[in-house]
This record gives sequence, C-alpha cells and structure tokens, in this order.
Amino acid sequence: MAQQLMQERSLWIERLARFGYAAKGIVYGIVGLLAAQAAFGSGGQTTDTKGALSAIVTQPFGKFLLSLVAIGLIGYSLWRFIQAIKDPEHKGTKPKGLAQRIGYAANGFIYGSLALSAIRIVIGSGSGGNSNSTQDWTGKLLSQPFGQWLVGTIGAAVIGLGFYQFYKAYKAKFRKEMDLSQVSDVQQNWIIAIGRFGLAARGVVFCIIGFFLIQAARQYDVREVRGLGEALQVLQQQPYGPWLLGIVALGLVAYGIYMIIQGRYRHLNTQEI
Repeated sequence: MAQQLMQERSLWIERLARFGYAAKGIVYGIVGLLAAQAAFGSGGQTTDTKGALSAIVTQPFGKFLLSLVAIGLIGYSLWRFIQAIKDPEHKGTKPKGLAQRIGYAANGFIYGSLALSAIRIVIGSGSGGNSNSTQDWTGKLLSQPFGQWLVGTIGAAVIGLGFYQFYKAYKAKFRKEMDLSQVSDVQQNWIIAIGRFGLAARGVVFCIIGFFLIQAARQYDVREVRGLGEALQVLQQQPYGPWLLGIVALGLVAYGIYMIIQGRYRHLNTQEI
C-alpha cells in the first residue's frame, strides 16, 4: 500500500513537472511572438514574462487558459525546489553541484512569483504588464552597505549565465537530458537545432540584462536597469534593430518550443523522491 502511494505521488510529481516545462515554454513563446510581431511591423510589443500573462488573459477563454498556465508554473516551481532539496539528479554537495542546486532554488522562486502574478490576473487583483520589480529590488540592494558591489556582482553573474547559455547551445549537451529514442534522426536534429537557437537567444538577453545591472551599479542609478522586455527594446533601438530584435524574438519562440519538448521527453527521476 505504501509503495503504491509512493508510485502515485511520483507519477503526479512527474506530470506536474512536465506540465510546468510546457507552461514555461508557452510563456516564453508568447514573449518571443509578440516581440517578433513588433520587429516585423505587424503589431505586437516588446514585453516580459508578466506581459505574456496579460496577453494570454485577453484571448478567448483567457482566464481559463491562464489558470492552466498558472498551475503549470506552480508545478515547474515545485519541481525546481525538489531538484534543489531532494537532488534526484545527484548533483551532490561539491561546489559545482551546490551551485546548480542553488540555481534550481532561485528558479523555483522566480517561477513561483510568476505563477502568483498569473493567479492575481485571473482573480482580477493585479496586472501582468511590464513592471519595475527589477528596479525595485535593485534599488533596495544599492541602498545596502557595499550595495554597488552587490549589484555589480549580480550583473556579472547574469552575464556569466548568458555565456553559459551560449556554451550549452554550442555543446548541445541538453540532448542527454532527454529520451529521444522515440523520434527519428531528422526530428532529433531539428530538436537540437531548435534548442541551440533558443538557448543562444536567451544568452543574448541575459548578457544585455547583466550589462545594464553593472551600469546601474557603476552609476548608482536604478533607472539603468533593464528587464526582459526592456532588453528587447534595447535591441530594437540599435542599427539594424528590427533585424536584431526579430532574430532574438524568433530565438525566444524557439526556446519556448524547446521547453515544451523538454516537458515531453526530459528524463525525470521522480522515483527516489
């Protein structure tokens, strides 16, 4: 009886996690799609993940759809916390493993907060448009002792995370995270190409966000901070901006598709939880 309950719990955790990857993919896909429309002059806007939630709720059956996304984001957040605490992937307690597990926990908080934003939109107590939350916490950090160093260090870490996305795109080791034995070689090649394109685009965005965090630290000015939507705006304002924005926007759509594929094929070791 106890073993059966454990198996059922593991199954539900796996289902929630897979649904969570798909929900994250949908959010990023919408961010990318809106930015691509803005780049190619067919409407749209450069927005962040919260803005994507607002875009969902304006669709037919929007509240129902956003409720599903919220459930998915909760599932993704819970899975990240399980990865951090239970360590089902056996990352261990050495510096590299601990860093990955801390990253999982941070991811859990980020997407837990996004799920809360989705719930607030559904019940009508908040909006999902671009917010100044990034500037808010940056301002709080800057006001602390050694605040400029803290913000600068976080900016450098975000840039480092961006380069790590480039590394992942180049090495394509993410293919080992998935069971692709069920798909053809041609489909595998497409999955790898989509994953590489998506990760590279995300790397570009991280590098821009990190650069402006360092600028905010240097100038002691939170107005220098850029979130996801504003980072896309920065691209749009450059020479050949529509082309740059369009490429990165399509990359974010690719990242969304990649996350949905992860939800379908990713190895999830829930048996030891």
